[in-house]
Amino acid sequence: MGSFYRTEESVKLKSKMKKLLVPLAIAISCQTMENRQSNVVTQDIDNFWEAYELVREESDSLAQIQLIDSLYIKRGTIGLEKMIEVRDYTASEYAYLINKYPKFFGSIRANTLKSKSLANELNDGVEKLEALYPDLKPAKIYFTIGGMRTNGTTRDSSVLIGSELAMADNTTDISEFEGRTKEWLETFFSSDPIDGLVLLNVHEYVHTQQTHIPNNLLHMALYEGVAEFVSVVAMGVPSDSPAIEFGKNNSEVRKKFELEMFYERIPDWLWSNSPNEFGVRDLGYYVGYAIAENHYNKSSNKKQAIKEMIELDYGNPSEIDAFIDNTNYFSKTIEELRIEDHKNRPNVVSIKEFENGTQNVDPNIDEITIHFSEKLNGYNTGVDYSDLAENAFPKVLNREWAADSTSWKLKVELESNKHYKFWITSNFRTGSGVALLPYLVEFRTRG
Repeated sequence: MGSFYRTEESVKLKSKMKKLLVPLAIAISCQTMENRQSNVVTQDIDNFWEAYELVREESDSLAQIQLIDSLYIKRGTIGLEKMIEVRDYTASEYAYLINKYPKFFGSIRANTLKSKSLANELNDGVEKLEALYPDLKPAKIYFTIGGMRTNGTTRDSSVLIGSELAMADNTTDISEFEGRTKEWLETFFSSDPIDGLVLLNVHEYVHTQQTHIPNNLLHMALYEGVAEFVSVVAMGVPSDSPAIEFGKNNSEVRKKFELEMFYERIPDWLWSNSPNEFGVRDLGYYVGYAIAENHYNKSSNKKQAIKEMIELDYGNPSEIDAFIDNTNYFSKTIEELRIEDHKNRPNVVSIKEFENGTQNVDPNIDEITIHFSEKLNGYNTGVDYSDLAENAFPKVLNREWAADSTSWKLKVELESNKHYKFWITSNFRTGSGVALLPYLVEFRTRG
């Protein structure tokens, strides 16, 4: 039976142990903090502001570009390297933005410097995601300053934060901006995006777990919507995207999306300020979110539902279509909607100078005239490379519409014995905005 009385020796021993354990506990706590911080990289923030100060003091434009390149881009982390790769940012673009919007950058600076203190909150968010999805693979989170074209994106196993947008709030100065950009920034910043930074981070972290990148509007909307829905469930907070709330309260969004889901005009629904009849950007996020929410609500095993959504194979389009159909979100099956879409859209009926697919086209032909099934609007056009890229695209000298807008002509220079292959895209449209069915032009000239 133990004694309630402590001997002098035991008191001394416990005192010694306490002295040893306190610094040990501090060391363990610091190491834990360091390990948690190590997944969040903020070096690019400091580098940017160092370059920024010198750019503001330099009047020579070429010297400004060199400063950005040497002090920010070349010293950048892997995360900045990937952000620049994804968004095609350049040193000259950064220099232009710094000179064009000094009030904006001055007002956003203090918020971006909070990135270090937010590291633990971001890690907490990732831990909540892992509790929901135990198969979570590790990823690093990089805070960068971008060129104002994304608040967050991913590449491989990296989450890339565009801090100049993601860390803004309603006090950020946007007085130097104009037009639709200012309107969007005003709406976005009024929602205090810095307060939703953890949710954004979890959203982007979900993307690092998804397989493949979709190549059409419908599947891309699902890809984004799944990431948004899963992040909302993991964090237990509502989405801060205005598109989600708006879509839930406006059934016309779904109807409009059903009419346009097979178009190639992704910017009309995602990542763009393209004007639309609703006055709200990124409504594709809502469509994908609603599909994901339907699947989750129908499932008896919620964790399994999350796993299924994260692990959807976007490299298998039929699998994605079947998944969407099973949620019963749309008014008809995707195949039924696709058939209706093809019936209702204008199409290419012929090429005047030769039959499409011909293998011995005269290389002296200097025009390719595309005839449409009906009158188009006479100004929207679109051609694009095929899987054979630029090498299979003809040298184009001029482009012109027929007076009645039922045909469109390319003035070209063709080479002998060459395989040509390119797309006439859905950016062609009728006066009411109905998109042309994409048409693949393919032929070979004779030797």
